[in-house]
Amino acid sequence: MSSRTPRGPHRPLLPSWLPIDPYILALLGTVGLAALLPATGAAATVASGASTGAVALLFFLYGARLSTREALDGLKHWRLHGTVLACTFVIFPLLGLAARGLVPTVLTPDLYSGFLFLCLVPSTIQSSIAFTSIARGNVPAAICAGSFSSLAGIVITPLLAAFLLGSRAGGLSADSVLKIVLQLLVPFLAGQLLRRWVGGFLVRHKKVLGHVDRGSILLVVYTAFSEGMNRGVWHLVTPARLGLLLAVEAVLLAVMLALTWYGAERLGFRRGDRIAIQFAGSKKSLAAGLPMASVLFGAHASLAVLPLMLFHQMQLMVCAVIARRRARDPEPAGAAVGGGAAADGVAVGGVVVDARPGGGAVVDGRPGGGAVVGGVVVDGRPGGGALAGGVAAGGVLAAEAGAPEAAP
Repeated sequence: MSSRTPRGPHRPLLPSWLPIDPYILALLGTVGLAALLPATGAAATVASGASTGAVALLFFLYGARLSTREALDGLKHWRLHGTVLACTFVIFPLLGLAARGLVPTVLTPDLYSGFLFLCLVPSTIQSSIAFTSIARGNVPAAICAGSFSSLAGIVITPLLAAFLLGSRAGGLSADSVLKIVLQLLVPFLAGQLLRRWVGGFLVRHKKVLGHVDRGSILLVVYTAFSEGMNRGVWHLVTPARLGLLLAVEAVLLAVMLALTWYGAERLGFRRGDRIAIQFAGSKKSLAAGLPMASVLFGAHASLAVLPLMLFHQMQLMVCAVIARRRARDPEPAGAAVGGGAAADGVAVGGVVVDARPGGGAVVDGRPGGGAVVGGVVVDGRPGGGALAGGVAAGGVLAAEAGAPEAAP
């Protein structure tokens, strides 16, 4: 008989409700590498060219993965999607503009530019889906709302940045418009046009291409922060300023979470829709924002993306806690699934997502533990976590940033 003492169950280093995104750690490691070994001279030229190509590749992949039909199918729920778009591209920017009064006592001008850019970035798709599923919300609505936001953000975010940030984001000159078109819009539209032929390839090689996405973003970050180090911009940021920035972002997130939840209630949305609105309307996409910043800000991109990186991790941690608590809420009386949207479940495209506790899902009439919605695997069981396009939220892993922002 073995004399070994049986080991107890494996305990994660962090509680399941406090997800630390491993990709954030990779990003921080990349920032550290740029601080210690920034690209200079010929290496900087090569890194800059590679970064430009990486941005074009990222937006080509985003376009090829994003289902336009899926977004358009959600037009029947136009009030919900309009509410999410208003939160993302109207209320967020207005709050960002209101923070201008914090300069220079709380935020430096450079940090404020990054904070305002954070307010202009589109919403996420993957983590919004994951948290909506955990909280027993309207998952297909979260998919469509995130898709609408991503499509709109390709155009709206650069335009808002040009108008609101002025020369810090290149302004609205012919050169800046041409750069946006060539590096962002053309690759994205090419991906959309070729999606019919390359979509199957992307699905079959999803894991490998996920590494390509993450590596491309790390290259963009390394190049941006190397330029910042070479220009000496980091001596302007002190630990005290970073602490104040975190405090301002915490207030921003709290305000948006409250506005999306209680505002949706005042607008007459049911519980499932309110959950989708809260998670899609209060979150910002790191994966879309980082490459956009490299195009819009150029040499100033390092400070511009810092607020977005910090906000991303904060939103994952806070939304994980909220989703867990929403999952424990009692189910509203009369909630049913079918016939379009219900309070806690929806039927879209032949896929019925049952949000009842322990209900799992029914796909094409067959019961199962999860539903495939638009190519994204969603586990509808509250408390079990959700897996969306390689993102595990509700456990210790929530790597939305490293994965593509749209489901194939």
